[in-house]
Amino acid sequence: MIPDSVIIWEWLAFAVRWTHVITAIAWIGSSFYFIALDLSLRKAPDLPPGAYGEEWQVHGGGFYHIRKFLVAPERMPEHLTWFKWESYSTWLSGAALLAVTYWAGANLFLIDPQKADLAIWQAVAISGGSLAVGWLIYDRLCKSRLGEHPTALMLLLFVALVAMGWAYDQIFTGRAALLHLGAFTATIMTANVFFIIMPNQRIVVADLKAGRAADPKYGKIAKLRSTHNNYLTLPVVFLMLSNHYPLAFASEYNWLIAALIFLMGVTIRHFFNSMHAGKGQLWWTWAVTAMLFVGIMWLSALGLNHDSYEESQARALTQVEQRFADAEGFDAVSRSVAGRCAMCHAREPSWEGIHHAPKGVLLETPADIARSAKEIYVQAGLTNAMPPANLSGMTQDERVAIIRWFRQVGGVGVAGLRP
Repeated sequence: MIPDSVIIWEWLAFAVRWTHVITAIAWIGSSFYFIALDLSLRKAPDLPPGAYGEEWQVHGGGFYHIRKFLVAPERMPEHLTWFKWESYSTWLSGAALLAVTYWAGANLFLIDPQKADLAIWQAVAISGGSLAVGWLIYDRLCKSRLGEHPTALMLLLFVALVAMGWAYDQIFTGRAALLHLGAFTATIMTANVFFIIMPNQRIVVADLKAGRAADPKYGKIAKLRSTHNNYLTLPVVFLMLSNHYPLAFASEYNWLIAALIFLMGVTIRHFFNSMHAGKGQLWWTWAVTAMLFVGIMWLSALGLNHDSYEESQARALTQVEQRFADAEGFDAVSRSVAGRCAMCHAREPSWEGIHHAPKGVLLETPADIARSAKEIYVQAGLTNAMPPANLSGMTQDERVAIIRWFRQVGGVGVAGLRP
């Protein structure tokens, strides 16, 4: 049996996500390592000319002796390892995942008609265009006089990120808003590597090869961008994970939650950076982090941001949703979903221990079910992932009915969600 297009698409999304996680681990790991190494360098009496400091480390059964030259060594070494593809691969795989999940599934994951009734091409243009515009604005700020005032620049960057989070939430679904804020930030980080850090290092290498003295300004500029990347890493990881937790993305205060996460990134990294620099363990930063986290939980408890039962009943269906609603077997599927799934996937879940619909997926009304057709097909038709452990007793006949219903409409297109 040849897998249908939805199965192929799901496995493609899984493969891209797997790649993205692997490359992100490599990038974050090397970034954290070099920040820690840089801060732990010590002076030594036998340092060669131009060397800033050294560090002895033990790992894998051996010892490493590492020295850093603040500008450049006197001559070009025969072998030089560049760290760049970890960053590039992370961004490229993330962009692919954004396209596979949010652009191909725009009707479900990206567009919120209650906020902005966009055509798919408009939503995709805003999605991709905002990432490029964000980098251009950030780069201009860094190259302005603010570049000489790192603290003021960081504060302005924080304000810009919070404003961007709010702006995304005015246009996209809550899930897409936080994901795009993470992509917006990650684009800045990778562009720092591609457009600033690597070119500056190439200039220094070219000077060494030509026998010229390297200009220290290039290292200073790269250091500023690297510091920004260091403090932005943890918030980006949170934002990328947030799509699994409706308490984060479905709250009407999700942009404020994101703002507090950026502050938590600063407090956590400040603790480790200070420790690696030999300035002691600043435990007060964890107290601040805990207070910020309590603030996040409080904001999430103020209410989730989704349409009411009545609004869902009255909402006009999109073209693709209408096709699913009109397909043969929809009434039977709706009854199955209402009896087996809606006790958890409801605006006010009735299943004990479930306080908010998992992943923000609502399955109470016909519009809800038509909107989530592909997810129902994959989670409860092709697989038995839902209901969990089949606690509500969905039968095999019900699963077969879901498959038969979906394939009348969704088995034709790749994503199964395009009008």
